Amino acid sequence: MRIDRLATLHLCAPLTRLMSDGHVARIPILMYHAVQEGQSDPRPYYEINVSPATFASQMRQLHGAGYRAVSLQHALQALRDNAFDQKLVVVTFDDGYQDFYRNAFPVLAECQFTASVFLITDYMGEAARPFKGKACLTWSEARELHGQGIHFGSHTVSHPVLKDIAIEQVDEELRISKSVIEDELGAAVDSFSYPFAFPEADHRFRQILKDILVKHGYQNCVTTILGTANPQSDRYCLPRLPVNHWDDYEFFQAKLEGAYDWVHSFQYAAKFMHSKVL
Repeated sequence: MRIDRLATLHLCAPLTRLMSDGHVARIPILMYHAVQEGQSDPRPYYEINVSPATFASQMRQLHGAGYRAVSLQHALQALRDNAFDQKLVVVTFDDGYQDFYRNAFPVLAECQFTASVFLITDYMGEAARPFKGKACLTWSEARELHGQGIHFGSHTVSHPVLKDIAIEQVDEELRISKSVIEDELGAAVDSFSYPFAFPEADHRFRQILKDILVKHGYQNCVTTILGTANPQSDRYCLPRLPVNHWDDYEFFQAKLEGAYDWVHSFQYAAKFMHSKVL
């Protein structure tokens, strides 16, 4: 029995639908990691695996509901223009696991969806390299996917906790990873995905990170901040919705509609209290 699911479906979802009055000024940015069988964590929020069958079901649910999967740049332009005549969604994958190629891309192609995949360049090569026990994409697979309309962004060089390293190292992680991906794929890299929990309560670090992103030509940054994106969202601090095999049809739909955004208040409070303790 999940309290967050019960509150979302039986309290927040009805209120969200009532208050939206048919006008949905938000775009869900979905956060996936691995598309494979098995479970990595007993806590639903931290689970990074989604089974291929569940992923396929979720993509077909989106397609059947009339959603169109677009790039981050397209979504941000729609938010700036208040263009909500279509249901838009952004599908993102952190870590660049090889199972995206095998298990996710065929389903995305079936639904005529694109996605954004964030690569850790130290774990990319001409042969598959493991990250946290899972094989990552090869450069040849990434080039093939890029040719099929998949977008790629940076997830740093080595996946460090950026807040815990020197600013000069943060700069190198963002600069080098962007340059390597651009050289390998022959295309501009506009997007960055922040590794680990985003320290949103640390406003000084947030500004430093944003300055580095702008300096190196990034146009946006997605984070682990929980929620749907809206016209007021900072494009260098974008919220996402964690999705995995725990999300059934009703719960997934409620997340898309913004009914899970309420959890962010508790997420922020926990981060704020943690920052004060430190």
